[in-house]
Amino acid sequence: MTAVSPIHNICVYCGSADGVHPEYYAAAEEMGSLLAARGIRLVYGAGKTGLMGAVAEGALRAGGQVIGFIPENLNLPALVHEGLAALEVLPDIQMRKARMSATADAFIALPGGYGTLDELFETLTWAQIGLHQKPIGLLNTRGYFDPLLGMVRRALDDGFIYAEHEVLLVSDPSPEGLLQKLLDFTFPDGIERWVNRE
Repeated sequence: MTAVSPIHNICVYCGSADGVHPEYYAAAEEMGSLLAARGIRLVYGAGKTGLMGAVAEGALRAGGQVIGFIPENLNLPALVHEGLAALEVLPDIQMRKARMSATADAFIALPGGYGTLDELFETLTWAQIGLHQKPIGLLNTRGYFDPLLGMVRRALDDGFIYAEHEVLLVSDPSPEGLLQKLLDFTFPDGIERWVNRE
């Protein structure tokens, strides 16, 4: 089964921590600006701090559309961006992730912590078991994801994933390069082997 989906909405997962290296903020802002320039709506976790705030500001300053999803317990003035086109408040973090996934045509993970990695790997797992065929990318600013990509390679080498699972995840150090890879992405054949064990 092979599919290429048009990309109108991209969900961005990224860190909300403040005080990280300036290159991370710059790359996040550039990513948001690029999405806006391409007419792609930014779907994200509604935050105004850290890289979440930077990617949203980049998109908004470039005239882009930004929609945020947030669980009730994080719907706080200190965290939520006030300038979004739409804000959806969900009962819990699981519903937030499900709504972002359903709204997106593709996914990008920028550098981040536990939450970003959780969202990224849930999205990858859903692709692995055939729940979606959407492109998934890493913006590998400052080589942040190099260890993660090495771990994915180790999982493949040691037989914990199949070759078609490794190619579910694309990466690039530049926003422009990554977006092009997502636009060119073709879902791999044979993904059903994981479930069928053929």
